[in-house]
Amino acid sequence: MNLLSKKQFQSELEGKIIDLFTLSNSNGIHIQICNFGARVVSLFVPDKGGEFDDIVLGFPCIEDYLKHRNTYFGATIGRYANRIAKGQFDLNGKTYFLSKNNGNNHLHGGNELNNVVWKMVSFDKKHLKLKHVSPDGEMGYPGTVEIFVNYSLSENNELEIEYFGESDQDTILNLTHHSFFNLKGEGRGDILAHQIRINAKQFTPINDESIPLKDSEQTDLSPFDFNQLNTIGERINVEHQQVKNGKGYDHNFVLNKTIGAFGWAAKVVEPSSGRTLEVFTDKPGLQFYSGNFLDGTLKGKRGETYGFRSGFCLEPQFFPNSPNRPDFPSTILKKGENYYSKTMYQFGVL
Repeated sequence: MNLLSKKQFQSELEGKIIDLFTLSNSNGIHIQICNFGARVVSLFVPDKGGEFDDIVLGFPCIEDYLKHRNTYFGATIGRYANRIAKGQFDLNGKTYFLSKNNGNNHLHGGNELNNVVWKMVSFDKKHLKLKHVSPDGEMGYPGTVEIFVNYSLSENNELEIEYFGESDQDTILNLTHHSFFNLKGEGRGDILAHQIRINAKQFTPINDESIPLKDSEQTDLSPFDFNQLNTIGERINVEHQQVKNGKGYDHNFVLNKTIGAFGWAAKVVEPSSGRTLEVFTDKPGLQFYSGNFLDGTLKGKRGETYGFRSGFCLEPQFFPNSPNRPDFPSTILKKGENYYSKTMYQFGVL
């Protein structure tokens, strides 16, 4: 088990100290988190033979993260995860204009939370709490927002991520986690043979800019039907307009549960290693992304390049472009109200 060294991550950015923190449990699982972007940079779990490997994509040192700031590997994403059409939204009768970093649109908060140094609030072997204050007007958003992210590792091999937020003005907030997983191990090829099941009977179809169209569609009898375990690669290249628009899978799935209720969202199985991953969340949606823009130009922790579809993401979230879609669950955070959300990733073996 080759854990990353603290020396590889200790640095300074704009007067703030960058550091590396390690969580572990008695089962041998180790999770390393850097406070630059409040991101998971390594995650070692066992296979069916008891051999440990790092299952998240990322870089071997902080210099690479600073160089490649738009990769999102393992980062906390916000203020708004996913896309906002035309980089604008209306709130309380006023139009707010956001940075456009994805063509005509705003993506993942405009590279805000993933590119700042978070303050360490508390840390021990099983827990890490980080804090960031996003000032009024940053990336165009209203309100100064105080955000906390709490990482916890349990003896049941569960990584729990809790998000807390409070704003001094009405605003919007939609936070998520953006690890790229490969259950064979990072740098060990593509993820097309992984099997996935998603607790959703609908998904939100997108246009060619990845903005949701008018209505959700049923997953039945489509390449988006993952109500039973199917390999990711089985239908990823079929002739289907939505597959074409996403260049594979890059879609929000409407979870089959009560909005706000914490529950099961997805399961992934990697047959050769026997590793499994399950996702639980209180968010109404889950973005499934099949690594369609990985192109072999980035080198990971083993020195191997990350090729096409060599990692997948499962990002619990509110729906894309919700601030412009009153028919979607609301992402408005009122002044003085408390934002709270929880995601859990549970690791196992067959």
